[in-house]
Amino acid sequence: MGESSQVSGRVIPLVKAGVESVRAASAEALSSARATHLVRDTRQRALHDLRISVTDKCNFRCTYCMPKDVFGPGYKFLPQDALLSFEEITRFARIAAELGVEKLRLTGGEPTLRRDLPKLIEMLAALRTPSGRALDLTLTTNGSTLVKQARALKSAGLKRITVSLDSLDDATFKAMNDVDFPVADVLKGIDAAQAAGLEPIKVNMVVKRGVNDTADSGTDSGVTAMAKHFKGSGVIVRFIEFMDVGATNGWRMDDVVPSAEVVRRISEWSPLDAIDAQYDGEVAERWRYKDGGGEIGVISSVTQAFCSTCTRARLSTDGKIFTCLFATGGTDFRAMMRNGASDDDIAALLVGLWQTRGDRYSEIRTAATSADRQSRKVEMSYIGG
Repeated sequence: MGESSQVSGRVIPLVKAGVESVRAASAEALSSARATHLVRDTRQRALHDLRISVTDKCNFRCTYCMPKDVFGPGYKFLPQDALLSFEEITRFARIAAELGVEKLRLTGGEPTLRRDLPKLIEMLAALRTPSGRALDLTLTTNGSTLVKQARALKSAGLKRITVSLDSLDDATFKAMNDVDFPVADVLKGIDAAQAAGLEPIKVNMVVKRGVNDTADSGTDSGVTAMAKHFKGSGVIVRFIEFMDVGATNGWRMDDVVPSAEVVRRISEWSPLDAIDAQYDGEVAERWRYKDGGGEIGVISSVTQAFCSTCTRARLSTDGKIFTCLFATGGTDFRAMMRNGASDDDIAALLVGLWQTRGDRYSEIRTAATSADRQSRKVEMSYIGG
């Protein structure tokens, strides 16, 4: 690439991020980030969360994520040697923790399809923040394998879990996952996770207008049904606005059910009070049942963008860092690790990447913006949600 930058007396090549080159941070900037365990971007957002995609494969073909007409039998997933090894993932997470990352979320694809996943969880669970605390280690899953895997995941050190479930009506859910997987088996997986102690459990429901938002043909299958089912169970349901992630889900603004509408519907059934976020940068707006029956959350990345507090970086299955869910390109750290880069090299590039970050896609989203970027955005199945 011809250009280079100096860190700690070493020459570090610039790494391509889409069409832009990212320059490694100076030795002084790296030293400051390590001393304070804090690195901020151009909007003063700290690097706090790292989402790690451990596989690009999934056993579902959800229409808003991996539609069959794109991810069909002939689709070529990443070869095994392209995937980051458990050692590479753990190394990167350790370096990120030194710079202020305190939360790790394992994603996919479907992360439980990655062979020997409990081994990776054991390795990540052993990591510590600079102050000596364990990292907050969690996982997002479609729940299809939890009956078999929940206890092993917990024993390995996983703290809690999020399960994706888009409807309680079997016909609706099967139409959305498009592989004929039944609701009952996901519910059994949630029960298994509770029994294993993977709590608090959160259930994510992506709400799409006219598909799973309201009751259909007399079947109580909408957002209120989901709230009713889990109220008082200790499980927290989070209703997510349908987003224009990737380039294949056919997103239209007309398909979005605003979170305000979801809250209104549920509150008409059982009154709700707004409650404070648990930490800076929490994506879900929290609501508590007035009668003490627990809480729900809404994630409003379309109608109430939270870019201004986003603290998340995403590590793809093949080792690229993306600084936004709606990004069109990532920065390759796998090549660095496999070409002998030191921890200082990797940390310096990560600091440099984050310090120049200015992402705010959801704040500037319009129908035209989405259409313009639609063919270029990375797929959610590649970097996780």
